[in-house]
Amino acid sequence: MTSEHEAAPDRVFDRLVALLDRNGATYEVIEHEPEGRTDVVSRLRGNALSQAAKCVVTRVKVTKKTSHYVLAVVPGDRRVDLGRIRELWEAKHVSFVEQETAERLSGSVSGSIVPFSFDPAALELVVDPALLEHPRMFFNAGELHLSLSLDTGDYVKAASPRVERIAEEAAA
Repeated sequence: MTSEHEAAPDRVFDRLVALLDRNGATYEVIEHEPEGRTDVVSRLRGNALSQAAKCVVTRVKVTKKTSHYVLAVVPGDRRVDLGRIRELWEAKHVSFVEQETAERLSGSVSGSIVPFSFDPAALELVVDPALLEHPRMFFNAGELHLSLSLDTGDYVKAASPRVERIAEEAAA
């Protein structure tokens, strides 16, 4: 890691790189103009939209009094299927969380949420298998100006996600 990437040790980028290094992952840091929209940042990085990890925090309300949070990760050319998440967790209701909650749970600003959970008890990780079909995946790395290109097998090893079909075709 070069000096331009150094910052506070609690920064998601630093935690992510440390995790990947511990797991012997193959990755590349990509610097670009600050951008959090998946389609735009994919053009900046030069990757196919289907290789981009779109990360969305959802609230899964299992009963009237019981709910938890799920980080849903889908390919950039698709959207999260809330009905499918509701089915998987046998929940009463599933919704997207407000920006403040997503940022608190992920430790990142909106648009730079990584496809990892550093606290699985607070934020459960589920990934659509279509994202894992590519040899490499791309995502903003906890910063709007930094992304990673990561070997997909290394991602699965380091993140240990639950893999379920949770994506649906994006609206035209």
